[in-house]
Amino acid sequence: MRYAGISVAILLMSAGCGKSPKQVTEVVAVERAALPSNPTDAAWDEAPEHQAKLLPQDQVEPRVLTPTTGEVRVRALTNGSEVAFRLEWMDDSKSDKPGPAMMIDACAIQIPARMEKDLPEPQMGQDGKPVQVTYWRADWQAAVDGRGDTIRDLYPNASIDHYPQEAKPLAPGSDAQKEMALRYSPARALGNIRGGPRAAPVEDLVANGPGTLSPGPSLGAKGKGAHQKDHWSVVISRKLPEGLSPNQRTHIAFAVWQGSQRESGARKMRTGWITLSRRSGS
Repeated sequence: MRYAGISVAILLMSAGCGKSPKQVTEVVAVERAALPSNPTDAAWDEAPEHQAKLLPQDQVEPRVLTPTTGEVRVRALTNGSEVAFRLEWMDDSKSDKPGPAMMIDACAIQIPARMEKDLPEPQMGQDGKPVQVTYWRADWQAAVDGRGDTIRDLYPNASIDHYPQEAKPLAPGSDAQKEMALRYSPARALGNIRGGPRAAPVEDLVANGPGTLSPGPSLGAKGKGAHQKDHWSVVISRKLPEGLSPNQRTHIAFAVWQGSQRESGARKMRTGWITLSRRSGS
């Protein structure tokens, strides 16, 4: 089923007006020289806020049939070569610890890989019409912020004798110790990009339809998220979509996962296509 695009224009405006931001029926991105990386940066006050309504992902299995997150509030800024989005949504339960049967808070933006009149399906694109996805996860953010991934880090009250690689006969830093560490870290040993310490809490992906998500070409993505009592604030930035010059348009979609609601993979809340446009600053 195809969804009509939600006509929400992201307009690139100059930043010197000095007026208080207001909520609008469009996402209005303010043009400025430097893009903030912190979601609490005062620069985000320069951009009006759009409230994007979220819908349950009920088109492909596994589905979400009960609404959870009602909306994601979006502000956007651009410096002409990159575009940054701040996503905020209500969530009073911080889910950022990995483990068996543990679901993680997350969010993502999705943009068609090519600017074309006929849009891909909003559910992860379609064959011959790929979409670019930039995905952020709360556990990756915790790792980037300095939390380790050992049992001691994740469960500080657990009682642990030692890890195999910490056995006294193994000299610290020796090849034998490194080999033992990999033996008990199978994801790292197999080169799983999701295993072990991370340099960034986001990743660039590409999809040609549901179930086809895979690592994509680098879009220079960066991100940072912070949980504040009852909500998440997350910044996701990436290069400006190719061909999105002033007065041109493409589209964007958003998705949110709440770990406390058992959301993971296809089980998520999402938007349809939202118009993304660029206008040079005045």
